[in-house]
Amino acid sequence: MLDNLFGFEARRKRLLKKVTNGPLYDYLSVPFPSKETCLSDLPILSVDFETTGLNAVTDKLLSVGFVRIDKRQIKLKSCYHQIIDTKDRLAAENVIIHQITDQQKSQGKPLRVVVEALLDEMAGRVMLVHFARIETQFLKQACLELYGVAPPFMVLDTLAIAKRKLDQRDIAYDPQELRLPALRHKHHLPNYFAHNALNDAVATAELFLAQQKIAAIRLKDLL
Repeated sequence: MLDNLFGFEARRKRLLKKVTNGPLYDYLSVPFPSKETCLSDLPILSVDFETTGLNAVTDKLLSVGFVRIDKRQIKLKSCYHQIIDTKDRLAAENVIIHQITDQQKSQGKPLRVVVEALLDEMAGRVMLVHFARIETQFLKQACLELYGVAPPFMVLDTLAIAKRKLDQRDIAYDPQELRLPALRHKHHLPNYFAHNALNDAVATAELFLAQQKIAAIRLKDLL
């Protein structure tokens, strides 16, 4: 009953009646995957953002990367990476982390174009991220700025999945164990160049598949 009133599909249908034609309407027009969907059949979009900070209201999206996962396979032909042309100059400490310069930023695309591309790919898919708070808050804020509403997103979080497993052991652990590189190392995945949105999206996709050994597991068991 509660899912019928407040679940992803209920929220999607209610909001669809309120928005006008456009990219957000197109995104909301496609139903979310059923929670009974097996992992082997689950359409996923692994997503990562680079940002100018951690506050979705005062900071800005700087770049977006994503890649599809279909039938437990990472579809590298679907890779997308785009720098966003934000108005503010970048702080030196940001540039050191993400290696995006003001010159590169000035050659990027407008936020609207990048968000439209992301929503188009996300329609009918589950969004996969590592540490969901960043991606969900920044994407909702971007939608608020562009469309005046924050739509629902069905999200899987590799950090949350790993945390649940560690919590089940009921022993203390170092929170650093939940970082993406640390979890990849734990699953014997190779090192990679971090703090690039596309690299991190692919790295998250690989980690997720390493975390889920059983193809028959259902979406409702992962949310």
